[in-house]
Amino acid sequence: MACPRHRQFVTVAPLCAGLLAGLSLAARGDDWPTFRGPARSGVATCGGLLQSWPEGGPPLVWKSAGAGRGYASPAIAGDRIYTLGDGLSTTPGDADEYLTCFERATGKALWRTKTGKPWTEGQATWQSSRSTPTVDGDRVYVVTPFGELVACQTADGKELFRVNLKEQFGGKKGDSWGYSESVLIDGDRLVCTPGGEKATIVALDKKTGTPIWTCSLPGDRGAGHASIVVAEVGGRRIYVQTTASGALGVDAASGTLLWTYPIDQTTAVIPTPIVRGDLVFFSAGYKRGGALLKQVPQADGTVKVEEVYGLKQDLANKHGGIVLVGDHLYGDSDDRGIPFCANLLTGEVAWKERGSGKNSASVVAADGHIYVRYSDGTLALVKADPQAYREVSAFKIPDSGDRPSWSHAVIVDGLLYLREGDAILCYDLRRK
Repeated sequence: MACPRHRQFVTVAPLCAGLLAGLSLAARGDDWPTFRGPARSGVATCGGLLQSWPEGGPPLVWKSAGAGRGYASPAIAGDRIYTLGDGLSTTPGDADEYLTCFERATGKALWRTKTGKPWTEGQATWQSSRSTPTVDGDRVYVVTPFGELVACQTADGKELFRVNLKEQFGGKKGDSWGYSESVLIDGDRLVCTPGGEKATIVALDKKTGTPIWTCSLPGDRGAGHASIVVAEVGGRRIYVQTTASGALGVDAASGTLLWTYPIDQTTAVIPTPIVRGDLVFFSAGYKRGGALLKQVPQADGTVKVEEVYGLKQDLANKHGGIVLVGDHLYGDSDDRGIPFCANLLTGEVAWKERGSGKNSASVVAADGHIYVRYSDGTLALVKADPQAYREVSAFKIPDSGDRPSWSHAVIVDGLLYLREGDAILCYDLRRK
């Protein structure tokens, strides 16, 4: 008998046959299997993309319904797309949260698995799902806002195991907005952030959920919203993360806490850090700022962190994320809808300009451009140029405006994927 949480179904999504035929013949290249892509950088590797768009945006390949209410981005691996949402249009009268799976080529809904009840805390725009799934081979992992880590089969959505990060590890959030991390899969390990001083970061066996090690940060205020990134320093593998207490580095092999960079308490710490070599850039919103740190190996085998520059308020970012292109950072100024460009190594701001959209903006980068997605539903194409802000094109995403467009865009194999509430949209960015 099928698990009562798990349902399979098929619906047909409307699509453009001509574009779909071209899509099916194209080489896929890299997938986008977790938040901000395989390197968690928010930078796509594909080239040959459109340098400008028509007034209504690039060609729409397909649009699919049934993603539900939520802000999770799509995770794309193989021939499938995964996301998390509650109150799906395909489950009328059912407000619960589901991990959903769609066919990559057509947007056809393939299966859904119930993960739990919906997140209804706070005002309406703060509610619903927010964790982007992480795909690893035949498994997909997601964290619910309540701190339930759920592992499912990619083939049919069958639940394999779940771990309650609060109950098992004493985890806690550093704010009241629920968990939103995308877990890291590193070899045979699953690494995530329960938060709090008992088990700040943990490594689990990715096949069973069995604990391998626990890293505790005394006095940790709780998990933020960032996802763990990997650094290699002096032959040592280091997991870099931020919590409500600031940034930290953890030895990947043992879970030993290597370094911390504390910050004053603020409303929430959200952006995922950026790693380049031995450097770590991290930012926090609510006027806190961005800082650049250098990880330095010591003779005794430890690693310490040195401040290249401390928190610069001009580099504050609330929740839209920051990308690094060349030697320059691009992101939104806190959540003001005013993109900035700054030199990574100095923190000096090259420009700050208001674009076509309004309110907070998330960013991804591809082929010499920054894709700026404003929360009012505007998507702008901006040159990745430190000399000046140059917006090339912009369009309004269909059906946007009811709730903020906070889900981060995905660009892979010349295609742009947007989560807009219950819908997923696929656009063709390839130059013909």
